[in-house]
Amino acid sequence: MSNADSGKKGELERKLRATMRRRGMAIRTEATYVGWYKRFVKFYGMKHPEEMGADEVERFLTWLAMEREVAASTQGQALNALVFLFREVLGKPLEGIDAVRARKPKKLPMVLCKDELIRLLSEVPEGLPRSFIGLLYGCGLRVTEGLRLRVKDLDFGNGVLWVRDGKGGKDRCITLPVKLKEALERQVVRARVMYEPEREIGNL
Repeated sequence: MSNADSGKKGELERKLRATMRRRGMAIRTEATYVGWYKRFVKFYGMKHPEEMGADEVERFLTWLAMEREVAASTQGQALNALVFLFREVLGKPLEGIDAVRARKPKKLPMVLCKDELIRLLSEVPEGLPRSFIGLLYGCGLRVTEGLRLRVKDLDFGNGVLWVRDGKGGKDRCITLPVKLKEALERQVVRARVMYEPEREIGNL
């Protein structure tokens, strides 16, 4: 691939990101769409999307379903990303896509009973790890949502926590499990003890 081709693709990625940011789309969605754009061009030997269209997208989606055996939601995610790329960035709306559809999973989710959950939590180290796992289960948080929680998101007075910029870029309020309140309050105290000295010397 020549430097000119590389530069052209880099410019297209920047344009894709800029378009999504103007529309206020979530950072996670931006990263996902850029990832599918890169997989798509790599699948076609780094061919520029300007030289492709619905036929190439259809073959790529069929390959995902037949060869990679991705879930239906994953294939749908790839389709959404490429439709956005072609329509909003390249100005080439895709029409007539008839790819082989990925199969929807038939497995039902496994839900732990109370005793199983107690045994699981007993194996997790006490302190922050156990509180984190408890939050994921007790509040129904995604792992990324749990990792992004900050002190300001915990409202002990009202017994709730806030998930900021969750799925779809939306905020939501969740009841805080009573059994986790004390452990979380201790963690907040520890975090502040570490934070204040750093702030005073200007590191934060």
